[in-house]
Amino acid sequence: MSYYQYDGGRRGFMSNVPTAVKNLIIINVLVMIMTSLNENFMYEKFALFYPTSPFFHWWQPLTHMFMHGGFWHLFFNMYTLFIFGSVLERVWGTKKFLIFYFVTGFGAALVHTGVEWIQMQYWMAQAADGSMAALNSIHSLKMTPTVGASGAIYGLLMGYAMLYPDSIMSLVFPPISMKAKWFVLIFAGIELLTGVTGTGGGIAHFAHLGGLIFGFILIMYWKKKRRLYNRFD
Repeated sequence: MSYYQYDGGRRGFMSNVPTAVKNLIIINVLVMIMTSLNENFMYEKFALFYPTSPFFHWWQPLTHMFMHGGFWHLFFNMYTLFIFGSVLERVWGTKKFLIFYFVTGFGAALVHTGVEWIQMQYWMAQAADGSMAALNSIHSLKMTPTVGASGAIYGLLMGYAMLYPDSIMSLVFPPISMKAKWFVLIFAGIELLTGVTGTGGGIAHFAHLGGLIFGFILIMYWKKKRRLYNRFD
């Protein structure tokens, strides 16, 4: 499918979007449309479930990154992907950018599942003592799907902040501006606090942290190997 159209010699908007970012946005939008047509099937097959859940499939650590919980969830993730992902792909090239994107996405899923495993061990011990509340919590965890590209998106934020730490980032709400390095540190602190305290229910805070952590690790690895600005294309 071409995104070029005749407009007096000027190229269309999508032609200016880097290849990987453009295709990731297209895939995410298409998956959202498919989800709206058959929500139960899409969630059961492609959202991420705990490994002992009857709904778990081996491909879900990948496919859950293209699933979203609604329009605004999709919009904000894709907007952030467009803004920061475009910068990183132009610096790194398509192949290296995709490696970074999926490493942080898989890392987010790993951290999220690891935290669920810790919760599961606690509830299983409680259930062994006859706690019905613990049994309900175990059942709820196994039946709860996780969706979204947010882990990889937070990884992109970390990548951008480490490449351009002193660039100014602005928020719409609250209307404040700050350097990228402080922006990411504050976000990390908020995610850690809300994750530990259990506030902000329905959001996979530790997945966000996982994306930040794996983004930091990969950037530091490339720096150590003097390959941070090398393109893999």
